Amino acid sequence: MSTEERTGWVRDPAEIYRQSFALIRAETDLSGLPEDLVDVAIRLVHACGMSDIVADLAFSSGAGTWGRQALAAGATVLVDAEMVAHGIIRRFFSSPAQRVLCTLNDPRTEAIAAAKATTRSAAAVELWEPHLAGAIVAIGNAPTALFRLLEILRAGAPRPALVLGFPVGFVGAAESKEALRTAGVPFLTLRGRRGGSALAAAAVNALGRAS
Repeated sequence: MSTEERTGWVRDPAEIYRQSFALIRAETDLSGLPEDLVDVAIRLVHACGMSDIVADLAFSSGAGTWGRQALAAGATVLVDAEMVAHGIIRRFFSSPAQRVLCTLNDPRTEAIAAAKATTRSAAAVELWEPHLAGAIVAIGNAPTALFRLLEILRAGAPRPALVLGFPVGFVGAAESKEALRTAGVPFLTLRGRRGGSALAAAAVNALGRAS
C-alpha cells in the first residue's frame, strides 16, 4: 500500500496540480466565456475553491487579450493592498524591471486621507495618476479604492489597459463593481459581495502566464 493510500492525501505537487485543474474543468461551466478568459476563470476558481463564481463574472470584450498584451509590454500593475502585491508572481512578468505598485503605505497617503476625509485606500489612489496610462489595475480589497479610481477616470485621468475589480465586503463592494461595468474602461470583475486579494492576484498571474 502506498503512502497516499495509507494517509488519504496526495503529496506529489504535480499530481495535486493535475487533479485540481481536471476537477475545475469537470465541475465548472466555462461555456459562456470568451476564449481569452477561460484560463483566467480557471485560475480564479482555483484561488477560491468555488466553481459557481464563473456565473458572476462580468467583463468587457477583449479584456483578457488587453491584459495579456499590457503585461507582455511591461505594464505597471497598480494594486490597492499589500496582500494583492504579495500574491502576484513576478517571474511571469516580461521584464525584471516591471513594477507592482501599492501606495497604501506611502507616507503621503495618510495626509491625503485626512485632508479629504476619506479612507486610506481611496487616498492611495490619488497617487496612481502618474502611473495609470496603460497600467493593469488590480483591486482586491477596498470598494472605496475602486470608487475613487472611477471618479478620477471620469475627471480625465489617463486610462489603464485593464481594471481587475475584485473588492470584497458588505458595504460598497457590489455597487463599486456595478459602477465599473459602465465606466467605459476594459474590465474584469465579479458581481456581488465576493472578491478578495487572492482573486485579484490570481487574475494578474493568469494573464501573466499567458502573456
